[in-house]
Amino acid sequence: MKILLVGARGTIGSAVYEELSQRHEVITAGRKEADVMVDMRSPDSIKAMFETVGNLDAVISTAGEAFFGPLAELTPENNEIAIEGKMKGQINLVLIGTPYLNEKGSFTLTTGVIMDDPIVGGVSSAMAGGAIRAFVQAAAIELPHHIRINDVSPNVLVESMSTYGPFFPGFEPVPAARVAKAYARSVEGAQTGQTYKIYV
Repeated sequence: MKILLVGARGTIGSAVYEELSQRHEVITAGRKEADVMVDMRSPDSIKAMFETVGNLDAVISTAGEAFFGPLAELTPENNEIAIEGKMKGQINLVLIGTPYLNEKGSFTLTTGVIMDDPIVGGVSSAMAGGAIRAFVQAAAIELPHHIRINDVSPNVLVESMSTYGPFFPGFEPVPAARVAKAYARSVEGAQTGQTYKIYV
């Protein structure tokens, strides 16, 4: 398969690359150090990315920024970080990228545990994750050419505990390599409209 991996330099993205590049051609995309540059906040940039890479068998997004902090500090401006990056950015990958996917291609987006199990300081990210999940479920019944769409919802990662651990008291972190298996399941499997939860 020819796969486009957006966010390939992040912790999850790197693990997904290691998992899938053993069996497929994986083109990396991101804001730096990637095969092709893209700014997820810009529809024009997303369009240019797809024009550059051409037809694909799968698109994976492990990208998307969000504000982490108390609700009292969640201003409309801070909330836009998740809306523009994590939510609209991933949705626009599908809206703009669908014509570039081959018959029976697939999209795999990223949500997260806190849309189901909220944490203090995670309101904006949880909001975006919930919106992505709803989009995936609804888009699955309308995508043309037997194109599939799923999302992966990981717990906090073992590799990220030094940064995000204080936000996740009592959560049992999961290794990025295990999370990467869920992306492989989405790309190489046959299901659509699913949320693959890697919580324990």
